[in-house]
Amino acid sequence: MSAFPKNFVWGVASASYQVEGGAAEGGRRPSVWDMVCERPGFVSDGQSGVFACDSYHRSEEDARLVGDLGAKAYRFSVSWSRVLPRGVGEVNKTGLDFYDRFVDALLARGVEPWVTLFHWDYPRDLYDRGGWMSSDSPMWFAEYARVVLDRLGDRVKHWMTLNEPQCFVGLGHSEGEHAPGLKLPRRDVLLVLHRSLLAHGHAVGVIRDHGADHKVGWAPVGVTGFPDTESAADIEATRRFMFERCPAGDGWYFSNALYADPVILGRYPGASYGPAVAELPEPGPGEMEIISRPLDFYGVNIYSGTRIRAGADGEPEVVPPGPGHARTMMDWLVTPEALYWGPRLLAERYGLPVYITENGCATSDWVSLDGRVHDPSRIDYLDRHLGQLARAVKDGVDVRGYFLWSILDNFEWAYGYTKRFGLVHVDFKTGERIPKDSYHWYRRRILES
Repeated sequence: MSAFPKNFVWGVASASYQVEGGAAEGGRRPSVWDMVCERPGFVSDGQSGVFACDSYHRSEEDARLVGDLGAKAYRFSVSWSRVLPRGVGEVNKTGLDFYDRFVDALLARGVEPWVTLFHWDYPRDLYDRGGWMSSDSPMWFAEYARVVLDRLGDRVKHWMTLNEPQCFVGLGHSEGEHAPGLKLPRRDVLLVLHRSLLAHGHAVGVIRDHGADHKVGWAPVGVTGFPDTESAADIEATRRFMFERCPAGDGWYFSNALYADPVILGRYPGASYGPAVAELPEPGPGEMEIISRPLDFYGVNIYSGTRIRAGADGEPEVVPPGPGHARTMMDWLVTPEALYWGPRLLAERYGLPVYITENGCATSDWVSLDGRVHDPSRIDYLDRHLGQLARAVKDGVDVRGYFLWSILDNFEWAYGYTKRFGLVHVDFKTGERIPKDSYHWYRRRILES
């Protein structure tokens, strides 16, 4: 008997710039990722998302792959500059038609579309007008959300506003490792954070305007901890690590509470959270009410976790992994416990149903001489993590779905095409797709649930 309930949502995920290609086709204008891909050395091997997986021309094939997998849902994102080439103003009918056909192709195969409005490909034209630093940026996003909802909202009923704001805020505006490639002072980065949360709130309002049958959440990442032992002290230290201590040093922007407390609880963390709080912008009249408009679910992307124990006075201490600990090709620790403790502690703090909106791993796999792609380490990773998620469900954590990252090998941001996360192998020269062993394993897992 499956540990997961009958109505559990089994899905896969992708993002527009990582899979679509067709970067200059059908009226689409550049995003900030097109911009940074032109900078020498920004992306591994000098690559870009111009071709990616060529999903712009292979959307029917991709819908078939998701349908044949037996997935109940497909989480994908819309390219802002494909539907509004300049970010605001004139709507690109050709771009909307593309997503319109794709939604219909999924529904025809019994797959429910879950749409992410923003997965990092901010329009270049709006970046040139100030980007997330502009006070107009929240309303730009609201205009974009309304265009998408007006076209797709009759069939799409599940929405996510922002994907991993920790990454586009921190890696994009503080570290310069992601688009738009900036290294701003922390005060300015916190302004970007605040305005992106305002954008989220305005988009929630747009979605609510389209009817009570629409469900809305978001998909942050943050830090995930798990206790060294299941003692009360270690569990409490893990809770403090995740929600009461801003991550130290340059990683402060990977906070949970700095983003989620305002969105869910209607307030930023207090002064005890850390020095970043002192540099937050003062919210304007009514802004916190907009940011904290109620959500239907808490999506979270979890790939790895940090082992925590209680130190002096119960302060959280990181337990080193030790030599030879298993790591993925991203050099991320393999820690299946994160998929138990992450959802459990998030559900406890924020009181919302949880969906794992991304989980998966990059492994070293290629087409073998037999023409197949054997990826046993990915299967083992997924099996271990789903075992921990099943434990969370068994223990009463309100986890309602799991979206595996990713259906396709794709453009992995600054890593280019050097990291493969997919259930389906992609030849990035031809676009040919070959389902891997893990694709067939996941299909069986879905069918057995």
